[in-house]
Amino acid sequence: MASIARMMTARRGRSRADLSDWLAYLYLALGILVMFGPVLWLASSSFKTQAALQEFPPSVLPSGQKQQKVEGFDRPLPLYTVTRADGSSAERAMVRRIGLEGQFVNPANPSAGIERAPMASAKPQREVRFAFENYTVPLASLSFGRYFANSLFVTLVATLITLVINSMCAFALSKYSFRGRNAIFVFIISTLMIPISVVLVPAFLVVTSLGLSNSLWGVILPPAATPTGVFLLRQYMLTLPDELIDAARMDGASEWRVYWRIILPLTAPALAVLTIFSIMWRWNDFLWPLIVLNREEVFTVQIGLAAFQGELNTQWHYLLAMTVVTLIPVVAVFGFLQRYVTAGIASTGIK
Repeated sequence: MASIARMMTARRGRSRADLSDWLAYLYLALGILVMFGPVLWLASSSFKTQAALQEFPPSVLPSGQKQQKVEGFDRPLPLYTVTRADGSSAERAMVRRIGLEGQFVNPANPSAGIERAPMASAKPQREVRFAFENYTVPLASLSFGRYFANSLFVTLVATLITLVINSMCAFALSKYSFRGRNAIFVFIISTLMIPISVVLVPAFLVVTSLGLSNSLWGVILPPAATPTGVFLLRQYMLTLPDELIDAARMDGASEWRVYWRIILPLTAPALAVLTIFSIMWRWNDFLWPLIVLNREEVFTVQIGLAAFQGELNTQWHYLLAMTVVTLIPVVAVFGFLQRYVTAGIASTGIK
């Protein structure tokens, strides 16, 4: 917090802010608004009810109509401000609506009887209200907790496998000298030009023949090795001095020990970058799990989000709330590993 305060109060060597300082602050505020404005709007909308989401113009804060328990009625009644013919207004609770007319009672004195008034003269009373049931209902009764656990398992296991396979391949391509090394690297990178739609059917046939369909392992294994990961790690490993590896070999270290005890610790910044990318890829993957999985108990969160969209109705309040939940793991991982991102990307050749 102290560093943020120093940044926000920095000046161009003067005691008072000049025009360039104000322009810099304006540019910073505009950038923050553009980057985080949609996320804040999503988080606020996730606490709105289905009816509040369909209102226009939309409200910034979650709001709903006031309701009050009235004596003699089993359920709380919505409150309105009813304007009478003489111009006076009073707070009334609506019992029922019949066409363009509503039946109201005085919530303070319900025994006074039913009052009738046109709905055009009744204005709903609103209050800030957070619909926490948007989160509790899907997680408790709509199996979304199971979808979350499935995605967590797929993401963690797939990321570990991706780091191991890609780092081993990058180690061989960067520190071993053999004929055709550059050709193999070019071939691996060239696979980035192949559209994913081209390999979906062959990959699905392979997964089916191995008996991995409708299994989380069928989602994890096929995309485990990524050309992007090989490129990131190889470019970083090229910056590591070969003298370290030669010295380890002279001390009797095996190739596995060189890889595990020397190369991987020194490649930590690039591994952190690849970890963030892998988690984002696997956590947000929708197309491949949709093809491989067709049993509800093995659905991932992205397929679970699609389940809220029906043919005739979309449960937007649940969809927005669970979208916020799916953002939490990615944000947490990025916040934990972000200090490695700058060093990792700067050393891997990405521009």
